[in-house]
Amino acid sequence: MTETNQPAIRGYSQAFWVSNIVELLERMAYYGVFIVLTIYLSTTLGFNDIEASIISGLFSGGLYLLPIFTGAYADKIGFRKSMLIAFSLLTAGYLGLGILPRLLEALGLVQYGQTTTYSGLQGSSEAWLIVPVLFILMIGGSFIKSIISGSVAKETTTENRAKGYSIFYMMVNIGAFTGKTIIDPLRGSIGDEAYIYINYFAAAMTLFALIAVYFLYNSTKTAGEGKSMKDIVAGFKRIFSNWRLLLLILIVTGFWMVQHQLYATMPKYVIRMAGESAKPGWIANVNPFVVVCLVSFITRVMAKKSAIFSMNIGMFLIPLSALVMAMGNTFDSEIFQSISNITLMMVLGISIQALAECFISPRYLEYFSLQAPKGEEGMYLGFSHLHSFLASIFGFGISGVLLSKYCPDPSLFATHDEWQAASAHAHYIWYYFAAIGLVAAFALVFFGRMTRKKPAETTN
Repeated sequence: MTETNQPAIRGYSQAFWVSNIVELLERMAYYGVFIVLTIYLSTTLGFNDIEASIISGLFSGGLYLLPIFTGAYADKIGFRKSMLIAFSLLTAGYLGLGILPRLLEALGLVQYGQTTTYSGLQGSSEAWLIVPVLFILMIGGSFIKSIISGSVAKETTTENRAKGYSIFYMMVNIGAFTGKTIIDPLRGSIGDEAYIYINYFAAAMTLFALIAVYFLYNSTKTAGEGKSMKDIVAGFKRIFSNWRLLLLILIVTGFWMVQHQLYATMPKYVIRMAGESAKPGWIANVNPFVVVCLVSFITRVMAKKSAIFSMNIGMFLIPLSALVMAMGNTFDSEIFQSISNITLMMVLGISIQALAECFISPRYLEYFSLQAPKGEEGMYLGFSHLHSFLASIFGFGISGVLLSKYCPDPSLFATHDEWQAASAHAHYIWYYFAAIGLVAAFALVFFGRMTRKKPAETTN
């Protein structure tokens, strides 16, 4: 059955909706695992803050660097084949994250205590076996970064593309919200073993996505498939010669360095500052909840404005969000008895951050898709994620250093009083990221003025 025999659903093809549904499932898997990845690496595998941040940053960075190449390959072999490869690798990778600690336990390298708290791999070199597992996830995830957003580009027109990307981004955030919702109830019921079992949930979601693609995804938009390596190299040259796209990527990196602290810094920060009863998964869910509620509305309101104008609004919101997060550690007494100041200010800051995303992310993807020649959507949309490669490497790296300096692991101290003295200025972490966001915001203003007379947005 071809797509030409299938009625359009609300103005979009079946391939468009299947792409969005499997994106939702993939995001459920990814965010369920990623929100606690640094904690998994430290608690379950025994890495310190800096090591856990570096590993997480390289993993996240690879997810955003490799799409430049996997996106080009996806253009060559077709999006359906690419999705099948991607979801097969993701399912294997998430199973690997769950199985590895059990395997090491079976080999006698680790053991469980009398409670549900996992003893971890403190000081064990076998912990580094996590690297090849994460590499499998990295390759699978890198296909998804380019081919789903590229599929949206293929299955929409210049007239409905902005709305199409707002739907796509809403699906991303529904998936993110749902995935993050799982971890805190799991922690409450089985303790630190939750950091292992969340990976089985993720594997199930990507397996469902694999099945959906196999049976339901069928697109007639095949422009660019079967291109030669010469064509791919020529496409790379076109991208790297576009100075506007390169400069925009560098500027938007500042925004994502701040946004990535939702995963790099926030989980450890709130547990250490607000106590073990803190729920980082629920706190992080403020972001996708706000985005889902507002992204379509904001996209409609900003429809007649340029992508750069919309992005400028979001860029000035992001440093404000970091400053609000810092306020949680500056009050002498609790504002509300039912919620700690750390949690309250984190929720408010993340809400502002999510509002910034509504202005930035859909329009940023739209901007890039409008630059892509027919048949090169995967390559261009893969390249669009380069900002998050840079943000992951630098954002997670800086996070590890700042956590060690201002909000260290309490287990490293003999008494609670010693730890309190060492973490008295934990909120300084957010001042660093507020400064990074502010520099990026002014840089985008300058970029907009510099390119105003020579608009880069063109139609296909």
